[in-house]
Amino acid sequence: QVQLVESGGGLVQAGGSLRLSCTASGRTLSTYIVGWFRQAPGKEREFVGRIRWTGITSYADSVKERFTISRDNAKNTAYLQMTSLKPEDTAVYYCAAGTNWVSMPSAYGYWGQGTQVTVSS
Repeated sequence: QVQLVESGGGLVQAGGSLRLSCTASGRTLSTYIVGWFRQAPGKEREFVGRIRWTGITSYADSVKERFTISRDNAKNTAYLQMTSLKPEDTAVYYCAAGTNWVSMPSAYGYWGQGTQVTVSS
């Protein structure tokens, strides 16, 4: 089992940047594919991006060129660097760990508690 804890959320103005962290305990994160998801009020949880232990990444079209996922296997931590933030990026952001290279939330077995990101206009 792996436990995940997100941090780094907060309030930022449109056009600003934030970096979220996802720190794992219990098992090494390099065993898993790490996905980032977000959920805005009244909306379904949506895929943001994912990363393999090798560093290969994949992103949703809505965040391409603005968000970057990375991981530091030595620190057992994954990151979501968000730039050029827009009000529509406002959501609770979650990291998740799974073993399949897919974007469906249901495919990820381990989840963090989420961290709020609010982008003001």
